[in-house]
Amino acid sequence: MAKSVNKVILLGNVGKDPEIRTTGGGIMVAKMPLATSSNQKDAQGNWQERTEWHNLVAFGRSAEIVRDYVKKGSKLYIEGRIQTSNYEDKEFPGRKVYRTEIIVNDLSLLSGREDGGGYSRSSSAPAGGMDQRPAAANDDYAQSAEISDEDIPF
Repeated sequence: MAKSVNKVILLGNVGKDPEIRTTGGGIMVAKMPLATSSNQKDAQGNWQERTEWHNLVAFGRSAEIVRDYVKKGSKLYIEGRIQTSNYEDKEFPGRKVYRTEIIVNDLSLLSGREDGGGYSRSSSAPAGGMDQRPAAANDDYAQSAEISDEDIPF
């Protein structure tokens, strides 16, 4: 079989407070919409902002972090995969309804701590593996360092 990739990277804002539930097997699930935007020129050459909405689904520890720290307006960085499911419409038997979701693998909260953010959770990290590094501080040394021709390796 040929190699394939299903990876999504998103940076956007949560559109409404997450919906939290628990499966019959006791696994927590969080669902929420995420808005991303881009600018495009219209036929007259004017810039227009276009918003795209993505349906996010987080499971387990990621869902717990969403429950505790994410709310409407929170800025998130997401890595995940696309999954499309379908079901038969109850109002119109025989009609299939398709739903595309982003299954969250990695989650970083980019909002300030007062907004409930500032933590990172990766599905590959251990179960309490939140990134608790402080926000980047001004590094006087890095700002004052100058690069000369002797520093360049070629």
